[in-house]
Amino acid sequence: MSLKTEDLESRVEDELAGTEMSLLEHLEELRQRLLRCVLAILILLAGCWFFREPIFQFLETPVRQALARAEAAGVRTALHPQPYELRPGDRFQYSLPEEVRVGWRVIPAGTPVPARVEQRGEELVIVLAEPWMTDQGLISAGTRLPDPRRASLNPTGEKLIVTTVQEAFSLYIRVAFYAAVFLAMPFLLYQLWAFVSPGLYRHERRYVLPFLIMGSAFFVLGAAFGYYIAFPRAADWLLQLGSDFRPLLRASDYFDLILVIMLGLGAVFQIPTITLFLARIGVVTPQMLWRPWRYAILGIFVLAAIISPTGDIPNLLVFALPMIALYFLSIGIAWVVGRPAARKAS
Repeated sequence: MSLKTEDLESRVEDELAGTEMSLLEHLEELRQRLLRCVLAILILLAGCWFFREPIFQFLETPVRQALARAEAAGVRTALHPQPYELRPGDRFQYSLPEEVRVGWRVIPAGTPVPARVEQRGEELVIVLAEPWMTDQGLISAGTRLPDPRRASLNPTGEKLIVTTVQEAFSLYIRVAFYAAVFLAMPFLLYQLWAFVSPGLYRHERRYVLPFLIMGSAFFVLGAAFGYYIAFPRAADWLLQLGSDFRPLLRASDYFDLILVIMLGLGAVFQIPTITLFLARIGVVTPQMLWRPWRYAILGIFVLAAIISPTGDIPNLLVFALPMIALYFLSIGIAWVVGRPAARKAS
């Protein structure tokens, strides 16, 4: 009997080998992990800075497409005032949707110019209301300007605005930083696991690979869901809601909105990964997750209402239904990975 007890104690000691650390050692380990995370993000930040414009163009594609859909539905956009709403002789400040060339003189796209509507035959046209002085010379009044009704439904001339001189620089810094965090996510998850692993048994440390793969995959899946599905639905609803107004979208505000949606859903999609880890170490069980499922669904709808930028039911369901699916997927994961541990404990 004593031999069996000694054998059990030796197995436990072997499982716990290397897990004992003092408080100061834990703090030193935390400091080293944090320094490695910061260093990795800074290195990737320097690399992402050189690709800041393509990254931001990728991020602003959903709002450009939403503006095109809104324009097709009759919502006036900032650089596309609808001339058919004006009468001949009306004057207004007009931002050019595309570059205008008059001989060797050029007016760049987006330049605000004084314009008026003229009736030429059976057609309403937009012309320069008064002579316009450019760096390249004088352009005479009456010069015909591009008609946005002939433009593509994808308004390539539409640009988000900045309101201060330094806003573009700070925006690109943030774009590069969050892109670096996104790319560093597998390394950050590994550092988190490496900090927690000294408190685990040796057989529990073997789950680092599933943890990293699932954590990275579900984070990308959540961010992609926000980019391709959640944000376009929310943007369409918000633009249609403001159809009586002409949207003038600020780049920083738009970036904050899409960032919150993508990172928020990326974090929400970590529910199966967290469940895998907690179920494997015996903290949660399938029964523990299944019993309060009604309250869990209620909490999911409350959380969806908080993170959703709109207040309508369809967009609320866009956010809530994936979280409900993830919740029941987590119950299945806990049932699969928890059964071997339960048999071993019995």
